[in-house]
Amino acid sequence: MNDEKIKNLFAELEEYEHSGVSITLDDYPASPMQIVAAYMVKEESAYMRDYVWDEAGHVTELGFHNIKEN
Repeated sequence: MNDEKIKNLFAELEEYEHSGVSITLDDYPASPMQIVAAYMVKEESAYMRDYVWDEAGHVTELGFHNIKEN
């Protein structure tokens, strides 16, 4: 991941966090910095996003799940 993408991801996640969206990494609460750090050190894996929406169409939870490549 290049520096610009890292900065954009961090800014996006901070915005979600400030809006009260719960963020998790592999089902554990995580900060935007923890998510970005995980992306930076990943080796042969990727992360899938999992959004949870309320009835009004607002994101209430955002989960990142490690997807290991075979």
